[in-house]
Amino acid sequence: MTSRITNGVLFKVFLRSFLLQASWNFERMQNLGALFILAPALRRLYDRETLPAVFRRHLAYFNTHPYMACPVLGASLALEDKAARGEAGSLGVEEFKGMIMAPYAAMGDAFFWGGLRPLAAGAGLFLAAKGSLWAPLVFLLFFNVPHLWLRGVGLFRGFRLGVRVVDIIQRHRIPDLAVRCKEATIVLLGAFSAYLVFQGAQERELAGGWGLLLMPLMVGLVVLVRRGWSTLFLVLSGAGLVLALTGLLM
Repeated sequence: MTSRITNGVLFKVFLRSFLLQASWNFERMQNLGALFILAPALRRLYDRETLPAVFRRHLAYFNTHPYMACPVLGASLALEDKAARGEAGSLGVEEFKGMIMAPYAAMGDAFFWGGLRPLAAGAGLFLAAKGSLWAPLVFLLFFNVPHLWLRGVGLFRGFRLGVRVVDIIQRHRIPDLAVRCKEATIVLLGAFSAYLVFQGAQERELAGGWGLLLMPLMVGLVVLVRRGWSTLFLVLSGAGLVLALTGLLM
């Protein structure tokens, strides 16, 4: 039996996903936003008599990372589609959302807030320091393209695959990507610091080779990050050492 949720309906759901946190509340977090997102599809699946009960079911507690919500909601729609056709399995929508929203929130926080955003900001800052007008655009593209891709692809594939979308997300190894982004940020900040030292040395007619003294520091920071040390602590410590060394050189 063909689903009544068409690609056009899914596109409406995708557009509404940007308003997930518009009705955020302390008691049930993102539940109103999640219901608002799913409403166009749910109206296609259920009649007016059944719809109020379905809406109340989706008013339960819901809270996850806003960029990771689309795979969850897409798979939830797949479960609702099966339920509307009388093909409900052993796993209900409430159970699925309850199991998956917390792990996805942790992965999203680690990757987008802790990994990708600092890396994108560092890339934009590097270009801005070199006087490039592309710096704001690079930052916006660097950060927004991945999460827009995850929103769109996650929603459509979540609906097509149902609960199997969890396997797709797992294959991308998002926690490992978060670590790689943090390591890349450390390297980028090291290069940025070396560039600033080189610029300062040129202004004071010092040999640019002094900047090579920073290389062991940056390599050491990367090694410590890989061993689990706090990235923020290392960045602040590295910045302090760079500033101290730069002062001595100048």
